[in-house]
Amino acid sequence: MLTVDKLVSQGRGLASVLLKRAHTVELDWDVRQKSRFQAEDSSGRTLGVFLPRGTVVRGGDVLVASDGSLVVVKAAPQPVLQVRHCTEHGSPFDLLRAAYHLGNRHVPLELQPELLQFEPDPVLADMLRRQHLIVTEAQAAFEPEAGAYGEGGGHGHHHHDHDHDHDHGHAHDHGHDHAPAAPAVAGKPLSIPVKAHDAGHVHGPGCGHDH
Repeated sequence: MLTVDKLVSQGRGLASVLLKRAHTVELDWDVRQKSRFQAEDSSGRTLGVFLPRGTVVRGGDVLVASDGSLVVVKAAPQPVLQVRHCTEHGSPFDLLRAAYHLGNRHVPLELQPELLQFEPDPVLADMLRRQHLIVTEAQAAFEPEAGAYGEGGGHGHHHHDHDHDHDHGHAHDHGHDHAPAAPAVAGKPLSIPVKAHDAGHVHGPGCGHDH
């Protein structure tokens, strides 16, 4: 068994020619969220992975074996539920609301521009369908969001490659006026209620919308 005790996040700093020649290993999310596990790479070698506690392995990360060889991690396809909003009767806001409810239940959740992904759970699937969302089963790589404060083992979302000084030396006058600020009453902003969702549509018999 070949020991692995080092990980290079997304292969940063490694030459592309080395990564192309590297062995690969496919791991599902259940394995990748562990810091200690055993797996077999594409060359048939058994890897004994011993990473710092709290490390989460992501697709695209590179494992460094004790003999100096590199192993590129691929997120293995696995059963997931994919959630999309109804383009005919709903709006993208429905997907945002779904992410809020799933987050309240501490569900590992992958966010994509047009869909949400999480591991199969029939109770949650029924809840989302009652909210007029389209829930389908799929086989796909699963990369849930990290916690708000990042992950252990250096897998937080850092911006070391660029700074966030957004003074680019030019004014942002684009020739259009922005909406005026809300009026104030006695020095305080006026609170204006916003209607977030029209719940008038019911998906009942005859609506012609098949989930």
